[in-house]
Amino acid sequence: MFQKSTAYSFLALAVILSVLLLVFRPTPQFNYDFETFFPQNDEDLDFYENFKSQFENDNDYLLIALSNSDGELFKPDFLEKANTIQSEIQKLEKVDTVISILNLKQPVIGVFGLTYRKVLDWSDEKPLETTSSNLEQYRSQLISKDGNSLLLLIKNEQNISKVDGDELYASIKDLFIQFNTEPYAIAGKIQMQGDFIKLMQNEFGLFFGCSILLMLFLLIIIFRSWWGVVIPLLVLIIGVAWAFGLLLYLGKTLDVMSVMQPTIFMIVGLSALIHFFTHLTKKLKTGANKQLAITEVYKELLIPVWLTVLTTSLGFISLYFTSIPALQDFGWTTGLGVLVIFFSVILISPGLLFLIPISNTYSVPKVEKPRVLHSLFSWQLKQRKWICLSFLAITFLSIFLGSKLEINGYLLDNLPVDHPIQKDFEYFDEQYGGSNPLEIFITTGGNANSLLDLKVLKEIEKVDSKIHELFGEGKTISPLTLIKSINQAQNQGDPKAFVLPSVGQRQRMNRWLDKALESNGSEVISEDRKSGRISSRAPDLGSLKMTELRAELIEFVEKEIDPELLKVRWTGTAYLIDKGHKSVTTQMGKGLGVAFLLVGVIVGFLFRSWRISFLLLIPNLIPLICMLGLMYLLGIEFKLTTAILFTVAFGIAVDDSIHFMSRLKHELNLGKNLIYALKRTYLEAGKALVLTTLVLTAGFGLLIFSQFGVTHFTGLLISASMIFALLADLLLLPLLLLPLKKMWEKKFNET
Repeated sequence: MFQKSTAYSFLALAVILSVLLLVFRPTPQFNYDFETFFPQNDEDLDFYENFKSQFENDNDYLLIALSNSDGELFKPDFLEKANTIQSEIQKLEKVDTVISILNLKQPVIGVFGLTYRKVLDWSDEKPLETTSSNLEQYRSQLISKDGNSLLLLIKNEQNISKVDGDELYASIKDLFIQFNTEPYAIAGKIQMQGDFIKLMQNEFGLFFGCSILLMLFLLIIIFRSWWGVVIPLLVLIIGVAWAFGLLLYLGKTLDVMSVMQPTIFMIVGLSALIHFFTHLTKKLKTGANKQLAITEVYKELLIPVWLTVLTTSLGFISLYFTSIPALQDFGWTTGLGVLVIFFSVILISPGLLFLIPISNTYSVPKVEKPRVLHSLFSWQLKQRKWICLSFLAITFLSIFLGSKLEINGYLLDNLPVDHPIQKDFEYFDEQYGGSNPLEIFITTGGNANSLLDLKVLKEIEKVDSKIHELFGEGKTISPLTLIKSINQAQNQGDPKAFVLPSVGQRQRMNRWLDKALESNGSEVISEDRKSGRISSRAPDLGSLKMTELRAELIEFVEKEIDPELLKVRWTGTAYLIDKGHKSVTTQMGKGLGVAFLLVGVIVGFLFRSWRISFLLLIPNLIPLICMLGLMYLLGIEFKLTTAILFTVAFGIAVDDSIHFMSRLKHELNLGKNLIYALKRTYLEAGKALVLTTLVLTAGFGLLIFSQFGVTHFTGLLISASMIFALLADLLLLPLLLLPLKKMWEKKFNET
């Protein structure tokens, strides 16, 4: 298969594919949609979809805080300028409505019927003084808690697309530039997606370039020959281009998880090349014929290297069996890309090796002094007991520490702490009660005809009060808000009348209720008045704290609310994201379960023994357990983006074990006894394992410098797991194989 003519045919095919990719190159599209982190096939997701169709999507808004840099907030010039900006925003396509204290009108029901008056009137000094001193009702809602900024709540078109969202956000920013005004803070879906994309594009290019430089540096150190640098580098660059080309042709957009893929593809490809090139270099130094050496090396190592790449690919692909779309996409695209990298190695590198002149000056073998690996092997045979006990102690300690890990994730987990978006969201959390949507679905019980019945409204008020107690100062909007507003209107707009009406007041407002429901009631209550929503905003407290608070509210409802009058259920995007974090152990279990099964089948097929399959899992489980202990020591919390790393780490770590076992099988096939075969495997494969671990650790270590949380933790934890895996393969795996001496020798003597 790897004769010179075949290798040239493969190389010609590679050239044709590369030219076609250049001529018909796809255009990369970047996208970030946090809704892809919602667990699919989930009852709560289906419920939210119905909720959206009945009311609205709870996160299609943009918050903009405006402050007067020239002085006090309630200055006529500033208010007029802000009002003009608001009016211009309202005219933009894809803007549904803009709500602020500037355009808010208070309904007043008097003798002559219904009239409206401006909540804030800056037409003259006297009305400004009067109205601005009567705005306490709107604190932490439309005016900041400290009174230094006002809020523009921009509701955009429902389920706005990424392209339309970018255009709308750009238009809004252009308006502020046009009016020479800079918002004090901005937070919202269209802003976060746009800024995320910019950061992703910058990091994607940065890490692709850094990966090439890192590979160049490692190749120079490892091979110290021009051909040992140029050929692998060319293969890796072409392979990565093929991988991304194929993914883009398949319609895959690049997202936050894609940032780490160039580095992953390159280090997996380089690990494969190291196995081929180290064996080739060794053969050439013995004076072997170049063409014969290339053929023998690729023929001998094709299956072991293919199996290691396959297990890595399957480690990623196993993420497809989770229920989170973002993880599924990352899993299958990375797994496919890894396979493409392998095929680029096989199609390109043999042909280039045949084509490029390589010197193979014969060097007289020197009497070798005991090397590090030789000494290490001798030492571990003498210290079997202590090595096993040490690994056992570290494993139990890591399990103990890992059991103390908490599952906790934040909406902006992936952004650096000092990023402007983080600071803006923190401002809204502090001054406006929160930036994250808080949604509760309410419906009537068996003994109630409508949510607007006074007895039901009293139950809603209890829930409303508990929400304020648990989640802070963010104002709620609900059917109760509607009734309180009408009651305030019946009392000449007196802010003190924004309360639940008495029985008589409730009866008197029926004539105005239909009109109120026609104007804005559909946002909070259904047409039949039997179901509705309590909507608010809350700070990003993390999934752990939010889960506790949500459970506390449900416990309160079960104890204090009459289910025959009112039923309550959590829903909304923030709830679904938190639920995704909460399901982290299930997601990790699914991924690891599939990975264990696939690797077990591969190893069982390779060695025709279930005992070997089981034994091989032990040194590859230890790095995962050590990762748990390391996470606790470093204060890294369990969440979706860290849980997936266990599956990825297993898929990569098992490669070294398979390569070690493949070499051992080769030595045993030559008729050597187990001890001597282990020694030869240790010395021959050990160097390649150390080099590949060096490459993997350096490659993933590069990701530590990413500003994205998911990429940073991938670099940190995978690098650490690779070191743990190397120690387990070199120190523990040989000791685990020794008790099977009779079985091994009998098996291979029969062969």
